Amino acid sequence: MQISHYERLGGEQGVRRLVDRFYDLMDSLPEAVVIRKMHAKKLDGSRDKLFMFLSGWLGGPGLYIEQYGHPRLRARHLPFSIGEAERDAWMLCMSQALDEMALDSLLRDHLKQSLWNTADHMRNEQS
Repeated sequence: MQISHYERLGGEQGVRRLVDRFYDLMDSLPEAVVIRKMHAKKLDGSRDKLFMFLSGWLGGPGLYIEQYGHPRLRARHLPFSIGEAERDAWMLCMSQALDEMALDSLLRDHLKQSLWNTADHMRNEQS
């Protein structure tokens, strides 16, 4: 039986740790100010939604779909101007958060590539 990425990341605790570190970095890295400005002053709602989304995306419980329906990621991000700078700032935070976790390098690289593809798909502005 194949182990899901969700389980390999540490299940609920691992995904929560990743999401919390991601938003902590977004809140503190000067390079992330471009995407931080797109979020509410308090990040609690964003943390919860990303946690729920990633749980299902990684092969765990479909929490986001259960509460909000299909993620429709691109449509949900259309109100925001997202170009290469925004994509790269998002990935900087996510890559560093993943790097700080004790993960198998193949899993980390796979997740980074998959998340980069998703983040790049969110672009709606030419840079």
